[in-house]
Amino acid sequence: MVCCVYADPDAEVVSLSPKTLLESDRYVCEICNQGFQRDQNLQMHRRRHKVPWKLLKRETPVVRKRVFVCPEPTCLHHDPCHALGDLVGIKKHFRRKHSNHKQWVCERCSKGYAVQSDYKAHLKTCGTRGHSCDCGRVFSRFVLLIINFSYSFIISTFL
Repeated sequence: MVCCVYADPDAEVVSLSPKTLLESDRYVCEICNQGFQRDQNLQMHRRRHKVPWKLLKRETPVVRKRVFVCPEPTCLHHDPCHALGDLVGIKKHFRRKHSNHKQWVCERCSKGYAVQSDYKAHLKTCGTRGHSCDCGRVFSRFVLLIINFSYSFIISTFL
């Protein structure tokens, strides 16, 4: 095995399934159906409903650093040398690169995003620069506007 220059040799390598990486809320409140990504967040939330709750303490005082590898075998981040350092990072990576499900779609330009933070960042700049077509779509490149205009012209002429 090739030695990883940047990898922490003491880190625990975690490989999660694609299903786990695509889950958004693993813990759901049985009273109000609000979802949480961590059990401790759910337990703190349960205090609002005045129901029994219990925070679990770690059994081992020593916390090992964890790194997360991508479950996709052909991906660069599948190699522990290129593992990502946090759970949120590997979830976003997997959704961006390996998931075809685009949950958030821009109403202005119809571009889809698998990660909500990417969608929100796009909304801040969409339509502020670019080229607008009469059909309502906005294009970042002029050539795409021309292609869309030509396509719209052909459709309206021959139909």
